[in-house]
Amino acid sequence: MLGYIGSGPYCYTNSLSMMLGGESPTTAVIETLTGSPFGAQLIGGSLPLFDPYGWDPETGLDAAIALLGWTCERSDGGTPAEALDRLRTACSRGPVLVGPVDMGLLLYQPGTPNADGGDHYVVVLAADQDTVELHDPHGHPYAMLPAQAFLSAWEARAVSYTDAPFVLRAGFARHVRITPAVALRQSLPQAERWLAGRELPMPPGSLGGTAAVEALADLVARGTPPGIRTLLTAFGVRVGARRLNDAATCLQELGLSHAASIAQRQARILGGLQYPLVRGDDATAAAQLRHLAPLYAQLHTALATALDSVT
Repeated sequence: MLGYIGSGPYCYTNSLSMMLGGESPTTAVIETLTGSPFGAQLIGGSLPLFDPYGWDPETGLDAAIALLGWTCERSDGGTPAEALDRLRTACSRGPVLVGPVDMGLLLYQPGTPNADGGDHYVVVLAADQDTVELHDPHGHPYAMLPAQAFLSAWEARAVSYTDAPFVLRAGFARHVRITPAVALRQSLPQAERWLAGRELPMPPGSLGGTAAVEALADLVARGTPPGIRTLLTAFGVRVGARRLNDAATCLQELGLSHAASIAQRQARILGGLQYPLVRGDDATAAAQLRHLAPLYAQLHTALATALDSVT
C-alpha cells in the first residue's frame, strides 16, 4: 500500500503539524485522527463534501489535538480591533494557528479577491498594528498582509460552520505522550460513529454516507452544475482521495487489513473521478460514484467488526 506525498488542500492538518513542530506525527496520521476520511455528505442536497455528515474542520482539529495528548487555548469573537490585539498578544509567545479564514480574501494569493475562496487555515508568525506575517500551507511561507486585509479574511463571514469570527489556537502544550499508533487506535470508535451517521442539525435535504454519494451520482448524471464541477475538481476529489488513502495507510499499520483495503479502494475510485469530471464525461463520473457509494457502508461494517473483536 503506497502512501501519497505531494501537494494538496491539507491546510488545517499542515498548520497543526507546523504548530507541533518536531513532535508532530505525519500529516497522514493527523488527517486520519480528525475523522475526515470516514464519510461523505451532500449538504442541502447540492453541496458535496467527502467528509462525514455533520463534520467540520473545527471538530476535526479539536479531536486530533486531544487524541495526540496536546492542549491549546482556543479563543474567538470580539471586534476587529480586539481580535488584532488578541492575535498580537498570542504571537508575542510564539506562532498561532488561525482559522478558519476566507481564502478568497488572502490578497497575496493570485486571483484574489474572489467570492469562491473557501475556508482555510494558516499559522501566524508575527503581527502588529500594520502587518501580519504568516505561513500559508497553500504554498506561501512568510507571506505578508496588511493587518486590515488579514482581519477581513479572518472574520470569515462566508464560512458557514464557524459560530464566531476571529478563531485562533495558541499556547500548545503536550500534557501526555501518546504514540501515533495508540492515538489512531483510540480514534477508531469515533471513526465508526462517523461512518454510522448521526442525528445532527443540518440544512433540509442533507444526506450522509452511501445515500449522499448515490444522490451526487444522480446529480452528476443529469449534468454537473458548473459550480459543483469546480468544487469537485479543484478541491473535493483531491482532498477526498488523499484522506482515504491516508486512512488506508493508517489502518494497515494497525493491522486492520480488510478495512484498509476498502479505504484504499475508495481512494482509487475517488481519485479516478478527476479526469472524467474535468473533461465533462459525466456519465463515466456518475458510474464511478455509484461504485464508490456502497463502500462507505462496507467500511463501517469492517471497522465495527474490528472494534467488536477487541471488546
